[in-house]
Amino acid sequence: MLIATDEVGRMVNRPSKPAIGRMPVNLQRRNAQTVLERAEEDMEGSWYVQVLLCDDNTSQLEFRDGAAAEHYQTRTISQDKVLTAILGWAASKADWKDGFMWNNIGSQFVADDAENQGRTRGVGGAGGLLP
Repeated sequence: MLIATDEVGRMVNRPSKPAIGRMPVNLQRRNAQTVLERAEEDMEGSWYVQVLLCDDNTSQLEFRDGAAAEHYQTRTISQDKVLTAILGWAASKADWKDGFMWNNIGSQFVADDAENQGRTRGVGGAGGLLP
């Protein structure tokens, strides 16, 4: 199941393709972040893609593939590329991350991941840009 969450905590379970497509377009200074999470009972860890609107009007795009060590980040000025990426991620397309230079930032989150595993197991919440 996909879950969309914005910066103020509004959640939409199973968002439609048009709803997902509006997510990056609707980012504003006061609501500058959105997360699309994949939550399945048989999937351990955190699986998500998130977009942050930066002060310089670029978009920071991040994704996590299960574990903290698999957390990546990029930036772009292209709203079209962000939209294509999140729609591709939501549809599980293999090429959704093409066209970006991704940086692995997993080392920033490995300690947090280990600490959280000590407390709970199973489907995790979104991390990265979120506290």
